[in-house]
Amino acid sequence: MATTRRNVLSAALAAAGAGALSTSVAHAAPPRPRSTPPLVENRFWSTWSDWRRGDADGVRAVPGRRPGIVIGRPVGRIDHTDPHTGTTTAWEYATWTSPRHRSTVPATELIASWNAHTPAGTWIQLELSGTYADGTDTPWFVMGRWASGDSELRRTSVDGQGDGRASVWTDTLAVDDADGGTRLTGHRLRLTLFRTPGGAVTPLVWRVGAMASDVPARFTVPASVPRHSGELSVPRYSQNVHIGRYPEYDNGGQAWCSPTSSQMIIEYWGRRATPEQLAWVDPAYDDPQICHAARATYDHQYQGCGNWPFNAAYAATYPGMNAAVTRLSSLADVERLVAAGIPVITSQSFLASELTGAGYGTTGHLMTVVGFTPDGDVIANDPASPGNAAVRRVYRRREWETIWLRTKRYDAQGRVRSGSGGVCYLYWPQGLTSPQRRVLAGLGLR
Repeated sequence: MATTRRNVLSAALAAAGAGALSTSVAHAAPPRPRSTPPLVENRFWSTWSDWRRGDADGVRAVPGRRPGIVIGRPVGRIDHTDPHTGTTTAWEYATWTSPRHRSTVPATELIASWNAHTPAGTWIQLELSGTYADGTDTPWFVMGRWASGDSELRRTSVDGQGDGRASVWTDTLAVDDADGGTRLTGHRLRLTLFRTPGGAVTPLVWRVGAMASDVPARFTVPASVPRHSGELSVPRYSQNVHIGRYPEYDNGGQAWCSPTSSQMIIEYWGRRATPEQLAWVDPAYDDPQICHAARATYDHQYQGCGNWPFNAAYAATYPGMNAAVTRLSSLADVERLVAAGIPVITSQSFLASELTGAGYGTTGHLMTVVGFTPDGDVIANDPASPGNAAVRRVYRRREWETIWLRTKRYDAQGRVRSGSGGVCYLYWPQGLTSPQRRVLAGLGLR
């Protein structure tokens, strides 16, 4: 479990083969309903033509199985002072700006995410500018300063950003008045790629985009009808095995639900941390890759490992991996993904009385949905378990979909708090099966 920055929002509110199922499919996945307007839209730039359509200033597009952008010729140089170390370092840079995207979903929230390789001596910054329904634009807001390691700079979100109508909350650009405020009808993204002056290395970015959503304020959601059963064979790791370890990363394992969940899915797809990556971890610790994941996802401003895009970016550092942060509209979406062999990491918050069998309450927690029982109940790998053997849980479907999909809830004192509204992480490798490609494409992820 981890206390998340959603509490701040609450206050404002007041490899492909690994995708095989280990049990049989009882029902075909349902067709996607078309009668209701969409609540979520994903727009990601990841193809050769995508990169060529953007405004490149010093970057160049590179072809290949995963086309991307790199520094071609630097267009400027800055002295950047890292606020978390006080160290000032010179960097040269180049930029890429996306075309303005007009969203099919007038949005109350935008969450950006990216996939990149940042060798030693490089890092990236992602900014987002939203377009309001009245045609005006927000300023360029920093959505993350990121590197896969922590020697170049301290990976960080940026607090205190807003324009009086929308604000950045760690990794989310949210309209301040979600009930009556002006919606965001479009957006642009700007990537800045940095490297040591005179160097030959460069970051490589092969995916960047944003999820736009307009999930209505709700304390509950309509009950869904189970259509699929089956279970994926996903590694099981407990965050609580690591309680007290490396407290400099969000006080230790008791807060590592997000990186622990991420690591389960990374290993489900057959990827592993290298001995060199794990060399810094105390050799007496079991599952050292969980410690590595916590360090690699830690946000030095948020002071936690639960930054959603940082977890996706970490997953994409493994060979051939892709990742995105999005929202799903229902458990039917999760069923389709699981039926195709793609597990889903979901974000939820709840009182102990709201999720039978959990035995705890949380203001923010990540779990991995790995399957469904014949009755439609959710099979989840819950990292908030006493040990790896206890990670597999079965939770009641109706309770699960409520705590995951709602946007408002009551805390133990009866105060209104926020819910994630269906936020999830999706990780997938190159070389997907046709059913896996289709289900992701149906969500706007290619």
